[in-house]
Amino acid sequence: MSPRHDVRGPVLIVGTGLLGTSLGLALRGLGIEVGLQNRSPSSLHLARDLGAGTPAGPDFRPSLVVVATPPDVIVPHVVAALRHHPDAVVTDVASVKGGLSEAVAAEAGDAVARYVGSHPMAGRERSGAAAADSDLYQGRTWVICPHESADAGAVAAVRRLAIAVGSLPVVLEAAEHDAAVAAVSHVPQLVASLTATRLADLPAEALGLAGQGVRDVTRIAASDPMMWSAILAANAGAVLPHAEALLSSLEEVVGALRTAAVDGPGAPGVMKAFAGVIEDGRRGVARIPGKHGGAARRYAEVTVLVPDKPGELGRLFAEIGDATINIEDLRLEHAAGAKLGVATLSVLPARAAELTAHLEELGWRVMA
Repeated sequence: MSPRHDVRGPVLIVGTGLLGTSLGLALRGLGIEVGLQNRSPSSLHLARDLGAGTPAGPDFRPSLVVVATPPDVIVPHVVAALRHHPDAVVTDVASVKGGLSEAVAAEAGDAVARYVGSHPMAGRERSGAAAADSDLYQGRTWVICPHESADAGAVAAVRRLAIAVGSLPVVLEAAEHDAAVAAVSHVPQLVASLTATRLADLPAEALGLAGQGVRDVTRIAASDPMMWSAILAANAGAVLPHAEALLSSLEEVVGALRTAAVDGPGAPGVMKAFAGVIEDGRRGVARIPGKHGGAARRYAEVTVLVPDKPGELGRLFAEIGDATINIEDLRLEHAAGAKLGVATLSVLPARAAELTAHLEELGWRVMA
């Protein structure tokens, strides 16, 4: 066993999309033997060529199987893994957990004890093995949803897997998990997609004015529609109350907009309606945890103009590093009509003035 981890390999990954291939890359980086399965030979071969593992033959004997297939075919793959690998623990990475263990138990019987549902809170707007990243799971929460019949050793094996690839394991009941992801993942996907829909027929001149705000809101709208259709359908019961509440709030905003458009911006109740929505949003944002799921923190922002030339961004980071100031977050955009990038750096408030002075001394243009 490698001293760098305590995952008992080999590990079989069923499904070589973004999550499966990224997991294979992370495990191979730890020296763990990884076998790969996928019904698409081209996807399987791409994951192999990227270094995520080797195609698993009929004699492959894993101690752990991770099912990373689309959510609507998770159950048959989990059942097949339990049957074909009677000594292995089986987990999955589906983003909806409700009903999975019951469905598995209905087909696999007592073997369901070796199954533990899980869900790493990791992903990207791009899908497929080509988008895989060995660091995808670093610092991410990995939710483990053990059912009543789950073997304690099986739960421990999934926990070891999460820790090995840099994730933070959290145990939740399946219903708790589904209710939580409905609010923090599934509804945001819907809102991003609905917002991006309004851009589809917008004149090019208007799109040319797009700044970081619209990019932030719509980034995940580039996600896979088939995957998300399956997720939303599977978790409809948990998503519905949030969607209904969102619709109610939107109806209030539409009413205020209609009043302002007809009677003018000074019409009674208009400003209160708008301010209420914005303030409620501020309170919600303030509750989002900081890095690695820690307590929410407010950071100061330092905005720097970066010449649009090779090596300039790297020079900026190097000179920030010389000041031993940690960058908590980073946002990049291009200045409209100029060959400049705009880097907005989030730092601890106590270090903002120091960073500004340091960069200005080195000749960087820092925006007030």
